[in-house]
Amino acid sequence: MAEILLTAVINKTLDIAGNRLFQEGTHLYSLKDDIDWLQREMRRMRAYIDDAKEKATGGDSRVKNLIKDIQELAGDAEDLLDEFLPKIQQSNKYKGAICRLKTACIPSCASFANEFAMEIEKMKKRVVDIDRVRTTYNIADTSNNNYCIPFDRRKLFLHVDETEVIGLDDDFNKLQARLLDKKLPYGVVSIVGMPGLGKTTLAKNLYRHVRDQFECSGLVYVSQQPRAGEILLDIAKQVGLKEERVDRLENNLRSLLKRKRYIFLLDDIWDIEIWDDLKLVLPECDSKNDLVNIGRNIVGKCGGIPLAIVVTVGMLRARERTEHAWSRVLERMGHIIQDKCSKVLALSYNDLPIELRPCFLYFGLYPEDHEILAFDLKNMWIAEKLIVVNSGNRREAEDLAEDVLNDLVSRNLIQVAKRTYDGRISSCRIHDLLHSLCVDLAKESNFFHTEHNAFGDPYNVARLKRITFYSDNVMNEFFNSNPKPEKLRALFCFTKKPCIFSQMTLLDFKFFQVLVVVMPQGCDQDVTIPKEIGDMSCLRYLRLEGGISGELPNSIVKVKHLETIDVSKSSIRIPSGVWEWKQLRHLCDRDFGRAPVKKMYRLPNNLHTLMWMHDKFFQPILFHQLINLRKLGIIRVSNSTISILSDPSTMLPNTLEVLKLQLTRHSTDQINLSSYQNIVKLHLCGIQITTTNHVAFPPNLVKLTLVRHHVNGPLLTVLKKLPKLRILKMVHCEYNENKMDLSCDVNCDSFPQLEVLHIQGNKGLSEVICRDDVSMPKLKKVVVTGFYSSVSLPERLKIPMC
Repeated sequence: MAEILLTAVINKTLDIAGNRLFQEGTHLYSLKDDIDWLQREMRRMRAYIDDAKEKATGGDSRVKNLIKDIQELAGDAEDLLDEFLPKIQQSNKYKGAICRLKTACIPSCASFANEFAMEIEKMKKRVVDIDRVRTTYNIADTSNNNYCIPFDRRKLFLHVDETEVIGLDDDFNKLQARLLDKKLPYGVVSIVGMPGLGKTTLAKNLYRHVRDQFECSGLVYVSQQPRAGEILLDIAKQVGLKEERVDRLENNLRSLLKRKRYIFLLDDIWDIEIWDDLKLVLPECDSKNDLVNIGRNIVGKCGGIPLAIVVTVGMLRARERTEHAWSRVLERMGHIIQDKCSKVLALSYNDLPIELRPCFLYFGLYPEDHEILAFDLKNMWIAEKLIVVNSGNRREAEDLAEDVLNDLVSRNLIQVAKRTYDGRISSCRIHDLLHSLCVDLAKESNFFHTEHNAFGDPYNVARLKRITFYSDNVMNEFFNSNPKPEKLRALFCFTKKPCIFSQMTLLDFKFFQVLVVVMPQGCDQDVTIPKEIGDMSCLRYLRLEGGISGELPNSIVKVKHLETIDVSKSSIRIPSGVWEWKQLRHLCDRDFGRAPVKKMYRLPNNLHTLMWMHDKFFQPILFHQLINLRKLGIIRVSNSTISILSDPSTMLPNTLEVLKLQLTRHSTDQINLSSYQNIVKLHLCGIQITTTNHVAFPPNLVKLTLVRHHVNGPLLTVLKKLPKLRILKMVHCEYNENKMDLSCDVNCDSFPQLEVLHIQGNKGLSEVICRDDVSMPKLKKVVVTGFYSSVSLPERLKIPMC
């Protein structure tokens, strides 16, 4: 698992190299060569590890020791980078003061640069020594040893006799009927799903049952690095086409197949590019289909992963569980996990791109069955530099993190729990079996430890990087016996008591980057957060959630690298000095402004999320600083703020996508948001709509939530005309009329794009009316919840009701 550490170092060198302190012409430019050397060497070591781990899995203890040496070197390199950069940035900040005051109390940049250069020289010597050990003791990598040539047994598995298919009878019958349907002149049947489902076994049995019904047939294994030419040559041989000249192969094969009815089983293919090449040769018989995706996850008591069933009936033999390109044979696994289910699931982990592996393991830091917000997950990846925006890449780090999450979902390693208004992943879960896999792999690689395996080897405890606790007693015992885990970077506490805050005075915060404290709601406990939290100079992500109240000390203002602070689900107050955090990207608070405000600070222009901002902070002059703002929430909105928002000359930045407003009872002015073209999600709480006072909504609105509003005919008339509205949610609203008419108005469509209608708390509403069949043509779901009188719905709207 050394490749995870090596990847971390590579990411951090990329991040450091892009820092302006190291650009040409600066006094630190001379260090760029050392940073570049470190990056190149880590890349070479990572490539070597990919080969060497095969021999380590085979039991070669010499290779295991060599990999351990590389892992230790990578860990020390990461520590050096994490310790070095903050010192350079801090000393660079005071360089002018040093020159003016001629004080020796603040070390100069030059001294840190020399220190870094000396540490790099030590690492270069260690690299030379690792190579000496490899040569002296004849530790050859697998590519130069015939004994260790990579051998993929999945190809042989296609030809092993096996007729038993357990638990897939329905799928077998449906797919067989599909393949033998003569009305389907050309088609592609795709079998997809999570690792261990038995997809290859099912496909083999299907193939052997139906191949006699076709004139030509073939069984082809695509391999992990497919070549279209080799695959086509294999197909040609199986259909009896003898063609020695490659340039004629494609045309001759296509001509032959065009006259035949054929079937081919292509196992382990998932790469779109290779399929695009192959389908040019396979004739389509004038059919309009390229690809028919038929895939269904098997649902059972294992949550869609019937591995437990397969193990019980003896079907889980490692060499038989071969899946798409991400499956690898167990002999190529770089670890040993005793549980058979985990062994099969680990095949998919081994085929993850190296840069995705730590992102996947991060799920194991959460408790089992925990619903994980994508917002939190992505920002923690970014905080720990697991996601890095390369130099010259314009894409935001958040967008890259979203791509990673989608990739993990597409590989069926992560389950989507909820989606947002625009189809993005809102929250997700990981299956218990995969969660156990993450914990086992993380422990083996020292990526993180849980409270269950944190005790033991003093060597691993001393190098502990991340830990998660579920018990107060265990946490206290751990820190009492290990008061200063100096390498700690992330701490997760899912506990019932706020004991962690009393432990903070004992911790070493030198590398600390992520702190998450989650407690049960409903049992508020006052906490005293020690001033030592201000010593977390590397802290980038802070989330405090649950039944805790108190204040973050003013010392938190010293933490200059904070990117995300989320206390929105707690009663923790934050000081107004957070405006000084230039790196701040996401500020989520229940009511920012509860703390005393002495002066208004300049807003950081990196800010993407600001929830919730107090009305007293809202000034037009700040708009020019919020150039990257995407989400904004304002609490206790006054008439003056409504006027500012409604004035096109003082608009918020055009990057804004989500706006949430909680209005006071005295807010009576008309809200005009029609100039905000990019706002797609709007949340309004507490406004009265009358015939003379209405809301001009953003024209491209997709989701609208109305909370504690007075709903009447004029408001509905406006809502019906919104051209892109897909989700309408009305929460604890008061209905001035006991009937809500959703029918089309004269010469006007009614909710042309609406898909979801959610009425929660129907005070004063007894009936929903729809007098025609053309209103809400795309409606898919109607949800009515609440404790008031029942609501009568027309038959057309009884879609599924909850």
